Amino acid sequence: MEYSTFGRHVAVDTWGGNIELLNSAELLQSHMVEAAEACGATVLSVQAKQFEPQGATVLVLLSESHLSIHTYPERGFAAIDCYTCGETVDPQLAIDYLVNVLKPEKTYAKKLVRGLGELQVEEPMIKLAELV
Repeated sequence: MEYSTFGRHVAVDTWGGNIELLNSAELLQSHMVEAAEACGATVLSVQAKQFEPQGATVLVLLSESHLSIHTYPERGFAAIDCYTCGETVDPQLAIDYLVNVLKPEKTYAKKLVRGLGELQVEEPMIKLAELV
């Protein structure tokens, strides 16, 4: 069987938002797994590290690739990235989920389309949830 090399890699920097959440590896881990599931990915394993005096890193290994976050609560900053292989899992859905959870004041994002030859860089649209 021959597999497609096509993949999408979305990276976003967020500034501002929920500082307590940015400083909790435990809460972030829960949200990261939910984000992976929201985009239809299969979670294989999760690693989380709480740093002292602050900050966290969470890595979610997916059957389709990975989802990660690195936080700097003292700066209100999070670096989030999701790469998925194939057509069926859309990494943008995981990114949208996390941005809606973190509620940052600013976001900066890029999407790379990979595995087709020359890397393609696109501007993704972050979809924010409607307030009810």
